[in-house]
Amino acid sequence: MNETDEILRIAAKGDGVTADGRHVPLAAPGDRVGPDGAIARGPHHAEPPCRHFGTCGGCQLQHCDAESIARYLGERVTYAAQGQGVAVGRLLAPHLSPPASRRRCALHAETRRGPPAVGFREAGSHRVVDMRECHILRPELFALVPAVRELVARRKGRQAAKAELALVDQGVDCAISGLAMEGLEQTEAMLAFARDNGLARLTIDQGYGPEPVWEPEPLTVTLSGVPVDYPSGAFLQATADGEAALTRIAAEWLAGSRFVADLFAGLGTFAFALSPASKVLAVEAARDAHLACKAAAGRAGRPVHAMHRDLFRNPLQPDELDRFDAVLLDPPRAGAREQVARLADSSVPRIVYVSCNPASWARDAARLVAAGYRIEAARPVGQFVWSTHVELASLFVREPA
Repeated sequence: MNETDEILRIAAKGDGVTADGRHVPLAAPGDRVGPDGAIARGPHHAEPPCRHFGTCGGCQLQHCDAESIARYLGERVTYAAQGQGVAVGRLLAPHLSPPASRRRCALHAETRRGPPAVGFREAGSHRVVDMRECHILRPELFALVPAVRELVARRKGRQAAKAELALVDQGVDCAISGLAMEGLEQTEAMLAFARDNGLARLTIDQGYGPEPVWEPEPLTVTLSGVPVDYPSGAFLQATADGEAALTRIAAEWLAGSRFVADLFAGLGTFAFALSPASKVLAVEAARDAHLACKAAAGRAGRPVHAMHRDLFRNPLQPDELDRFDAVLLDPPRAGAREQVARLADSSVPRIVYVSCNPASWARDAARLVAAGYRIEAARPVGQFVWSTHVELASLFVREPA
């Protein structure tokens, strides 16, 4: 090893990597690392803004500047594609959501020997970081941390609970699990927690499924100008900024498509972005999300037809797909192996594939490329600011026969 080694890039899990493959935690591209592990900061090393960085598992890249994080996002997509033997035609500039923009999260609360700790878990551990500041959450969500801490502190004995928060049109939706609501005192404490903190909804899961106990008015989330009923726990893009970036590029790529199938449609994030310019079939397996999308489309008069169908067990077949000018799919992290196999056998001319996992996306991309598609373009999106989580939108175009 040389006297000092330069960090050339960021590895998948956030470590800096030297030319000889040495992984160095908390090192940024351009840093130099000595034989003793000491890091001499380079031009891309940033000062972490949060006191919890290095312990809290919510962030891995606060020590890197925006330029090196953007490069990291692009490399994750490129390397994933290369690992499957496929090439990205155009890698567009990555989009980074700003700090303090995350609108959903899951906070953990636990009591050990002293006051309760509320926050994210430590990296590689089940221990909870007692969060005193957070630079990724929307302020409306972080403002609830002290209130959750106080709520748990009133309970006797050891506690382990979780609070899932989402920012919707009416305010904060809070779903708590792991805290019993037995007797008048605990019930009144829960209702006071909801009232005093101005919650839009409070849902409690005592082991029998989530039950709403406070909801002054029905909750909605506005998607491309359309208010959609928001079921507790429904999928929502991590940031409104990231959602806008993804829907904008999808609409640009599919401009001129009269009939579009939106697969794994959820509440209709992309379906409403693509309509009314296109007629959209929105296919979703979760019944509550399907019904919310269907009702919203009817109220708004949008040309969106919602279909309830499990695309893992019953994917759309080639003859069904061939009716569409384009397909958009946004599957879970595992990808869409079965549906992609049917797409590969179809004649759909354009596919927009949105993914939250470059590895499963690359596997599915290889199947499409082998069937005659090419990856025209891809845009990485960093919604989870300072994390190693990478999302992307990609455009596949079928090559002429």
